[in-house]
Amino acid sequence: MSEIIIQVENLGKRYRIGQGVRANYTTLRDRISDAFTAPFRRLSSTVHRPSSNDYIWALKEVSFEVKRGEVVGIIGRNGAGKSTLLKILSRITEPTEGRAIMQGRVGSLLEVGTGFHPELTGRENIYLNGAILGMKKAEIDRKFDEIVAFAEIEKFIDTPVKHYSSGMYVRLAFAVAAHLEPEILLVDEVLAVGDLAFQKKCLGKMGDIAKKGRTVLFVSHNMAAIERLCDRCILLQEGRIAKSGMVADVVQSYVTCDQAQALEWRRKRDFPTHAHIRRLTVCDEVGVPVKVVTSNSTIGVEIECFIPDPNPRLRLALCVFDAYGQAIFSTAPVDSGLAYPTYPGLHCYRVIFPKAFFMPQRYSITVSLYTPFSGIDQCAHTLVLDIAPVASLANLGDNLRPGVVQVACHWQHQLIEALERYKG
Repeated sequence: MSEIIIQVENLGKRYRIGQGVRANYTTLRDRISDAFTAPFRRLSSTVHRPSSNDYIWALKEVSFEVKRGEVVGIIGRNGAGKSTLLKILSRITEPTEGRAIMQGRVGSLLEVGTGFHPELTGRENIYLNGAILGMKKAEIDRKFDEIVAFAEIEKFIDTPVKHYSSGMYVRLAFAVAAHLEPEILLVDEVLAVGDLAFQKKCLGKMGDIAKKGRTVLFVSHNMAAIERLCDRCILLQEGRIAKSGMVADVVQSYVTCDQAQALEWRRKRDFPTHAHIRRLTVCDEVGVPVKVVTSNSTIGVEIECFIPDPNPRLRLALCVFDAYGQAIFSTAPVDSGLAYPTYPGLHCYRVIFPKAFFMPQRYSITVSLYTPFSGIDQCAHTLVLDIAPVASLANLGDNLRPGVVQVACHWQHQLIEALERYKG
């Protein structure tokens, strides 16, 4: 009987609605402020005691076991509880109820690049980030050449990472984290960054880790990667396990699940003071919100973002994915020659896709605000499009054509020679 290395029992995590996300560290100013406001918080708690309606369960009654050497995929739509689960297993946050027993050293790739300092060189950041991830200096020394070779930054290893391109930055970050050798590795959406060659290299490294008998929990929207890498799969829906078992069966349930398309999203919580995305809307070519999207529609996306302090490094991008989480294409304002904002305020961008561009299938859209060194805000797979086919005698059978998008090609025709019996 294989050894159980991860045991999760009735795990639950509850958050209070409206509670802001707080950093994992506290400053002296925070402590002074907390001490000053504590009496008022106690007074407030006697006036208003939160009811059950003031809370939301990010996870509820989650139980499963993982054997040593297994690679288990965790899938589900945005907000299903996947990242919360890995944060609990990584000891970043505590569960509200239940317990998780981990047998062995745990390594996490929850945020690629955590611990990197832009003013330090690549070499210095390898040692700094390695220490944060639990590696001793002697261990880093043994792995150093392998890390640098994997990241392909030999010529720039002694250059401050603030001068790195975004691709170089994420390659180095992944290389450091992936060469840690824990018994249990937790990976959250690491393949969402980097180019296709880098993603392929990451998958290869993940496969090597699995072949060495280590246990891996892998969260991803990329169903092709899940099917390639994982032995079995768990589907989370609204914080609960909806299905667990063979990868192909669980992925099929996820892809075909009956979930209405989401054509609009608005930030409901208290607006943060930093730059953030405030609204996403699927619209027509003049900005009017749409309620139905067909395969011959001309549609676009309006993006409303708040930028209080313009940063010349700030970037906005939109990426479209198919139902399996494969990126189809991405676009950015710079593609149309638009400059990024140089003044503070609430900004609205609109991108229009070509007419009749989407096939009759499901797509999701991710919008990101970022700089070359860090993510600022991201709405991952937030908009969901279920493209309805347009049936007519003229296009009968066209909806069965393969492909992920429809490209507006220009066809020409001429009759070279008519058959003899039709002449005349």
